[in-house]
Formats: sequence, structure tokens, C-alpha cells
Amino acid sequence: MAAATTRIMANGEPRNRKRWKYLDNIMTRPGPFTDEEWIPGQETINSLEESKVLSCDVRRNSLSCLRFAPLTAYSGAGGLGCEILKNLALSGFKHIHVIDMGQFSIRYCPFDFLTLPDTIDVSNLNRQFLFREADVGKSKAECAAAFVEKRVKGVKITPYNGKIQDKDEDYYMQFKFVICGLDSIEARRWINATLVGMVDDENPESLKPLIDGGTEGFKGQARVILPTLTSCIECQLDMHAPRAAVPLCTLATIPRQPQHCIEWAHIIAWEEHRKDDILDTDDPEHITWLYQKALARAQEFNIPGVTYSLTQGVVKNIIPAIASTNAIIAASCCNEAFKIATSCNPYLQNYMMYSGDDSVYTFTFTHQQKPDCPVCGNLAKSLEVDPKMTLQEFIESLGERPEAQLKKPTLRSEKASLYYQSPPSLEEQTRPNLSKKLSELVADGEEVAVSDPAFQIAFKFKFVFRT
Repeated sequence: MAAATTRIMANGEPRNRKRWKYLDNIMTRPGPFTDEEWIPGQETINSLEESKVLSCDVRRNSLSCLRFAPLTAYSGAGGLGCEILKNLALSGFKHIHVIDMGQFSIRYCPFDFLTLPDTIDVSNLNRQFLFREADVGKSKAECAAAFVEKRVKGVKITPYNGKIQDKDEDYYMQFKFVICGLDSIEARRWINATLVGMVDDENPESLKPLIDGGTEGFKGQARVILPTLTSCIECQLDMHAPRAAVPLCTLATIPRQPQHCIEWAHIIAWEEHRKDDILDTDDPEHITWLYQKALARAQEFNIPGVTYSLTQGVVKNIIPAIASTNAIIAASCCNEAFKIATSCNPYLQNYMMYSGDDSVYTFTFTHQQKPDCPVCGNLAKSLEVDPKMTLQEFIESLGERPEAQLKKPTLRSEKASLYYQSPPSLEEQTRPNLSKKLSELVADGEEVAVSDPAFQIAFKFKFVFRT
């Protein structure tokens, strides 16, 4: 029995494997789905234990007012992140790096985002189980790292507070694959474009699989992406269409839901009564003021349901986190990570969706790669546009189009620069084009390059005039 639970480390020293015997059962014997060429045993165990994991997380704090070399990269130290971090450590990964991107704040300017360190709040304790009351106010990444290192002996976790954009390609090149637990589409698109851009056909090690997990209430998804080979996040962007904005006329005259009353207090009442104050959605006094205004308006229109917690959720764009959903999606992501690291079983091909609101339902399908994907494809993506639309109107529509979702685009046609967001001299030079119709600037079927400061690549679109 002792011989069965003791193996030799790479440096020749013995180690006890009793804790990992269930994993060893998978890694030391073939199964019904293992590849014929797969060799179980010590080499597979070493490959897993040498793998490193990176975690990066981003949260949007107040956006509702705006209409491996054998390593692994992993995202998140929040609700989903805690589950993934725990699962990775208990799945045999020994080297984990955590990037905590904090939260985006727009309190200071409606277009310039400030990244704040993500710290532990009392409200996190009910579902983010790696934290304790004594951790309130401390860095999530640092506390999560310390907790897991204490509970799982032999694992090394390195936390980093910053943005994924702070790291260059050389940093990501060291990883065997990337796991994302982000709650921002923008961050997903950035890491997706970065990994696609890193692929070198002459260097197989440059291809880094991306495992992405996400949850929203009782729903969630997990997906495996092989950059340039399978459907990427940009190919699937239309599955994450922006939420429809409520017209201001509805908020101002005919509210029908408690959320309408809260948005009225948030957007209209605050501007009328406290326009000299900068709204701080983390300030209880500010939230209380909005709640009282929203409640009074709801009573005026006989609309029930306005509560303090709902006010806080609407103003801060908070989506309820369900612990069971996080656990299921994290388990799926880490299962794929384990399969990729050890090759013990085929990995997901390539999208799994989960719904647990009415019952427990999962569905797996292969999302097809799009030849006209602006990131991984080689064709320009067709965009149907109204030729009578002005360039200004088109630029504004790019933020709402499910297939684009670009906030500050710069555009250049095959013949000329259409509009530059910066520098100021070029912005001033191209500003007159904003009032011109698209038919005056481009021809039907012409390709236009669109860049956005949030992404490293330029998107190619083919304008197709609507008749």
C-alpha cells in the first residue's frame, strides 16, 4: 500500500500521493475515451504538477448609466473565481498566478474608466468562501492566494493587482492555456484577440487554448477556444448583445417597472437636484437618497417592488450571483483544464450552456468559426448600413450592434481617413466627416478598417448599403 501511494518527484525525492489517489486513478490508467497514443503514468502526473495557472478578474462597478510551456492562465478571485481557484488547486495544479483587475469606475468621467483594486466587502462573504470577516477591506487576490496555500499544501499562488493589458505577449507565451472567469465582455475580447495574435504557424507552442466561463443568475456557459482553429469569442460576440436601453421618455413620463423608477432617480432626479455632487455608488447616503426618490415615484404610479437592495443592484448594474451556478460552471472549466493539461480525455467541442432556473438543463454544441470574424477570420465582416446615415450616427450605432460593440472607434476607408478619435489634431481634421452621409464617404461594398483603443487589433468591415 505504501508503494502505491509514494512516487518519485522529478528531482528524485519521494513524495506521498495518498491525497491524490483519485486523480492518479485517471492519470495512470487508460479509459474508454483516452487516445490510443496516450501514455498514462508518471510523465502525465509531472506534466500536470508543472503547469502554472494565472487568474485575472475585472468587475464593472457603475456602468448602468452608459447606453503551456506547461502553464495555465486563469481569471478571477470573485464568486466564480473562488470556485475555479479552489478546483485548480485540488485538481493537482501546483503553480497558480492570480491577476485581479479590480473594478471599473465611471464616477469621474463618463468615458474614461478608472481601474480600482478589488477588495473584499461584507456582501462577498455569503458566496466567496475563501474569505472571512477579518479579510474585509483587503485584496481579494492576496487573501484568496493565502487561503488556498494554507489549505492545499504544496501549491504556490502568486497574486497580482493590475490589468491583463499590463502584461505583454512574452508574459502570456509562457502559459499552456488560459482560463477566464471575467464578467466583462471588453476584457474577454482583449484576451481573445491577444491569444489569436500570438499564434505563429511555425511555432506550435504559440497556440494557447482559452477556457472561458461565465455566469448570470441561474444561467452560465463554459467554452474551449483554440485560437485560429475554432470559433473565438469574437465569432460568438452576437450571443452577448448589449442590453436594450430604456428610452428616457419612458423613465420621465410612463414608468412601468420598479427599475424604471430607480433609473429615473439615478439619471433624471440626481441631475435635477444634486448635479453639483458626483454620484458615488459605494456611498450609502447616495444610494439611500436614490432609493427614497425612486420609492416616492413608484408610489405615485402605483408600482410595487422598489427596495433598497434593488436600487443598489440597478444603479451598480449588479447581476445576482448564485453560488450553485458558479460551482457548476467552475467545475466544467476546471474539468476542461485538467483534460488539456493531462490529455487523459477529449476536451469540450466547444460550447456548453447551462440553465438552472426552472430545472437543471445543459446543452453542448459546436459553435462554428466565422470566416469573416474580424479577429480570427481572413475576410472582412459584412455590415448592412443605411447609406443615408451620417458617420456620427454610424459611430454611435457601433456600440449597440451585437456584432461590433465598439465604444470609441477610429475609421479609415480604402482611400481616406474617415474619423480619428485621437490625437486632437487628427480628430479636428476629420471632424467635418461626422455630419456627412455614408454614401458620400464610402462606396457600396467598400472595406473599412475600424480600430478601438480597447483592443490591439483593427477590425475589417465591408459596408453593404441597405436598399
